[in-house]
Amino acid sequence: MAGNQRVGGPVEIQAGGVRLSVKSGATYNLGHPKRETIMGASRGHGYKETPQPSFIEFEATDRNSLDLKALVTMDDATVTLTAANGKTILLHRARYSGEGTVSTDEGSIGCRFESDSPGEEIS
Repeated sequence: MAGNQRVGGPVEIQAGGVRLSVKSGATYNLGHPKRETIMGASRGHGYKETPQPSFIEFEATDRNSLDLKALVTMDDATVTLTAANGKTILLHRARYSGEGTVSTDEGSIGCRFESDSPGEEIS
């Protein structure tokens, strides 16, 4: 087999030009409409679409160099996720979406960035 067969592993994330320390893997959604089947008594009649935001979600480490206020108030930022499989996911005009709660046990903060624009997948 030729080529990279890796499908999982470490990720790198930058938000607004700041490289964040990711504790574990991340999840993302490119923000295409969610489709749901409309069922009749005996079969599907079609489907409906519901808009959803594009997002990148992960857990980061709250290092002493991290400006927490700047992170949780981030708006209109470019967020980049570089995955171990070689894909890069881009969110444009993204905003921090969440509570901004930090756990001091392991210095972790849940991060979610959302955008109303579709995400971009680059292989």
